Amino acid sequence: MAKAGIHPQWYPESQVYCNGEHVMTVGSTRPKLQVDVWSGNHPFYTGTQKIIDTEGRVERFMRKYGMTDVEMPKADASSGPIKMEDTKADAAKAAAKGKKKK
Repeated sequence: MAKAGIHPQWYPESQVYCNGEHVMTVGSTRPKLQVDVWSGNHPFYTGTQKIIDTEGRVERFMRKYGMTDVEMPKADASSGPIKMEDTKADAAKAAAKGKKKK
């Protein structure tokens, strides 16, 4: 049981308002709640959410994981060939050098 005299008043039929319009009824410690955003006008829930793209990060992600037909930009010819490191091959070579033949 709840200790008497220390808990706030509970309103089981508290009214929630958004932009002056009644949107729902919930239980709360206040009889009236004023909100700016609720699930009925939030872009995520209404399906009108837009992805904010900064510096082309979305396109880069889509290209990287093959989700679009856009190609990755090519390396500049002046920078020379692009070399990919193969750490497994390097480790195998290092291990082979360390073994002595009898």
